[in-house]
Amino acid sequence: MDALTVMTGTTAVLDTANIDTDRIIPARFLTCTTRAGLGRGLFADWRYDEKGEPRPDFPLNRPEFAAATVLVAGDNFGCGSSREHAAWALADCGFRVVVSTSFADIFRANALKNGIVPVVVDPELHRSLVRQPGARVSIDVAAATLTAPDGRSAAFPLEPFARYCLVNGIDELGYLLSHLPEIEAYERRQA
Repeated sequence: MDALTVMTGTTAVLDTANIDTDRIIPARFLTCTTRAGLGRGLFADWRYDEKGEPRPDFPLNRPEFAAATVLVAGDNFGCGSSREHAAWALADCGFRVVVSTSFADIFRANALKNGIVPVVVDPELHRSLVRQPGARVSIDVAAATLTAPDGRSAAFPLEPFARYCLVNGIDELGYLLSHLPEIEAYERRQA
């Protein structure tokens, strides 16, 4: 996982409430054993027609959003099943941040474990971002703040351990392994 301290990125907007994990990555894409390539299945039922051709009216298919790293999504993003592949697909498409007014708890946990920052903002700021697709926003993970295009700064909730992992570019296992000498010393004392 790459460290993420401060990031400025372009937004893509998908302002639909209750987008569940099956919409984020349909079950038919879950047959792989690696994360690579899952981005092709991201929002596949909305992004592609019956022939597999990109729908030009879908926001993520528009050329101006090809390099977007911040997804502005509707309320209750990531509801449904506990599918970690949803976070993997977002990451494979280059998204490092998802902004919403709320997230499903399991999706939020999976996002954080995979280097994606779930940013909860108030409805007013959310509406402002929805009206400005392609805007540039800055995320300061260490400070847990989002800076909007108008310069307004908004704090968002971020647990200290998740912040530590994101800023240092490690996951839970990496954190445990960083304490291996202490763990081994404890095990020797217990023997």
